[in-house]
Amino acid sequence: MIEMRHLTTLLAIKESGSLTKSARRIHLTQSALSHQLKQMEDYFGQKLVDRRTHPLTLTQAGERLVKLAYHIRDAVEEAERDILQQSLTQSGRLRIAIECHTCFDWLMPVMDDFRQQWPEVELDLVSGFHSHPIDLLYSEKADLVVTSEDSLQPGVSYFPLFRFELLAVMANDHPLTGFKRLTPDHFAGETLITYPVPLEQIDLYRQVLLPCGINPDRRTAELTVAILQLVASRRGIAALPNWGLTNYLNYGYVSARPIGLQGLWSNLFAAVLEPFESKAYVKAFVSSIKRSCFATLNGIEPLGS
Repeated sequence: MIEMRHLTTLLAIKESGSLTKSARRIHLTQSALSHQLKQMEDYFGQKLVDRRTHPLTLTQAGERLVKLAYHIRDAVEEAERDILQQSLTQSGRLRIAIECHTCFDWLMPVMDDFRQQWPEVELDLVSGFHSHPIDLLYSEKADLVVTSEDSLQPGVSYFPLFRFELLAVMANDHPLTGFKRLTPDHFAGETLITYPVPLEQIDLYRQVLLPCGINPDRRTAELTVAILQLVASRRGIAALPNWGLTNYLNYGYVSARPIGLQGLWSNLFAAVLEPFESKAYVKAFVSSIKRSCFATLNGIEPLGS
């Protein structure tokens, strides 16, 4: 008999295109996921996934089950939302501040969708660049912060969202495009183009360059598109999230390379003060972020609790 866990497995494969990524996403070992998949294929007597393709694709039977999975998932989420809204306070306020400025690309659609589901919750964005965004929670200027910081702070709870890779971005004719991946030494003598935040908050600098004693010149820009324009005109190089570069790379506007042998990865969390942690609409907003991002963003991976 088909179970929801089987449908969840097929959804993960459909949206990630990889058994390895699917297993991480639903917190299983790859062998456990493969066993589930074999159980389903034995039950139906036919293949559900075409393992010869990369990324993996579903067969016609697999696509039919995924269609069912989406329908059931949407129905369950709608029922949960309706029950929560009936039994708990459905009105409130959620002021959102972000540390990762490219997050605007996916945050705005999430907010629009959330407003339709929770119309009584007032949503707002806290504008500007903030060197210590968690302080906005303490000063009651924000109710939720999207941040890469998860250090223990008194009275702050963190919801894991996802992890993503930061790629070095350069002009198409930059000499560094001759390398498959960049090492710290490649950044020496370059101008680093960043958002106007404290240097110690930049992952590339903190995790890669500072330990090697490399301190490149720096130029700042507030908008992602402005950073990319500067990069394309060879004013410097940048490090930006992989999912924010897809369109620019597809159109050949700039080039990108991994950083280091294992890549440079960053984690993203939603931080709230502990009294907000139990609010139904806060949990619903976090769920909306994860559902939307895993369905639309390339190259992100699950982040454990």
